[in-house]
Amino acid sequence: MTRYDIIIVGTGIGGGTLAWGLRNSGAKILMIERGDFLPQEPENWNPEAVFGEHRYKSNDPWETSNGHLFTPGVHYCVGGNSKVYGAALPRFRREDFRELEHEQGISPAWPMSYNDLEPYYGRAERLYGVHGCTGEDPTEPSRSSEYPFSEVSHEPQIERLSASLQKQGLHPNHLPLGVDLGRKCLRCHTCDGFPCKVHAKSDAEVCAVRPALESSDVSLWTNSIARRIIIQNDAVHAIEIDRGGELQTVQSDTLVLSCGAVNSAALLLRTEDLPDSSGLIGRNYMVHNNSALIAFRPWERNTTTFQKTISVNDWYLGDRTWPWPMGNLQMIGKVQASMLKSARPNIPLPILHFLADRSIEWWVMSEDLPDPQNHISISSHGRIQIHWKPNNLATHRQLLNRARKMLRSAGYPLSFTQQMGIETNSHQCGTLKMGNEPDISVLDPFCKMHGLKNLYVVDASFFPSSGAMNPALTIASQALRVADHLQAT
Repeated sequence: MTRYDIIIVGTGIGGGTLAWGLRNSGAKILMIERGDFLPQEPENWNPEAVFGEHRYKSNDPWETSNGHLFTPGVHYCVGGNSKVYGAALPRFRREDFRELEHEQGISPAWPMSYNDLEPYYGRAERLYGVHGCTGEDPTEPSRSSEYPFSEVSHEPQIERLSASLQKQGLHPNHLPLGVDLGRKCLRCHTCDGFPCKVHAKSDAEVCAVRPALESSDVSLWTNSIARRIIIQNDAVHAIEIDRGGELQTVQSDTLVLSCGAVNSAALLLRTEDLPDSSGLIGRNYMVHNNSALIAFRPWERNTTTFQKTISVNDWYLGDRTWPWPMGNLQMIGKVQASMLKSARPNIPLPILHFLADRSIEWWVMSEDLPDPQNHISISSHGRIQIHWKPNNLATHRQLLNRARKMLRSAGYPLSFTQQMGIETNSHQCGTLKMGNEPDISVLDPFCKMHGLKNLYVVDASFFPSSGAMNPALTIASQALRVADHLQAT
């Protein structure tokens, strides 16, 4: 039977960063990835291949609570979903770690403060090469280190838009982004939602997994699926892995799950003899309330190529007329007609070309509050089943109204929005919440599972709340914190 000191299941932002943080610890580490390296190929930048044919998405369907099958927005490859993310890497706000009252409920406090994570935020920003600018955003928390790279500059039309927003009394800021502008990045229009053909995006494969593999102590098995965890005497004894069709049992002193908030919880739900004093394994599933907002200026073509450079957080914590937190606005990569076609197949392509040539696109993101009724389970067919009903929607509508008004005042008289559904789960979190008390949480503040000596979960499963920021940098920062903890114990 093969044995390692540490086994990490999953190579995304959580697992990849953890492996990087432990690479020089002297421990023998095995990373397990159910997919393979995503190929560098022309289709990486082909909208029809990526959005029309879903070339890189998982073809393993999940179920809704009523048994309807859908294709989740997950990618099984080295680097995980970070291979196609938009590389937005903001920090959570200081207030996100505290209890916050919302119009529809309470966002609970985390068992650690912003100050506990702040040094690791700086380390994660350096690891992922984050570009940003301090002093623009009044909601940004204090920092002990500057951004490692200066902000990604706006193109001319976006610069004019930023100036217009400032005239409205708003504080548009440069969105913190992880791209390799100095050497590789071409500032192309196929970044957000696409794999990077030249490895210029700061994803987990490029920034963490490949550097970790330079250590002789770190190994990687691809095309290997974790099937079952074997528990003995209040500890993980071994894990069964389907490696290319052959079932292998592997032992380790420490097992870390980093499969993503859904798959990590699903693997635990399939595990026998697992302690669960809280009854919360798989519960409190969150994915943010997300809407795409497309605004048009019919008389002017948008010639911008790299559009995703602005964020607006003026309503993140509320305003005088709506005193509850509303969330974040950020531009997304420039949408192309063929991408709109996959969402609106009945609209003729020439019309979509006209619209896409004259539009700007935004992502509107509000907090999805934790609710034990929103959870995952394993269906009678053995599939992952998602039970999710959006909440806090009145707040989301408030933010959408302010975003539309902001853009009308900036000279974009027409807009439409589309709220994302259950299949848009790139910000999934919360299914194995952390806390100090075993009866109301699954993991402790260092992501170790209550009741087991050697099982950790390092992905967005541990989030007690979702905040309203992209989660990747917070996952990476906690992974570095857990790496330090494991080396100290």
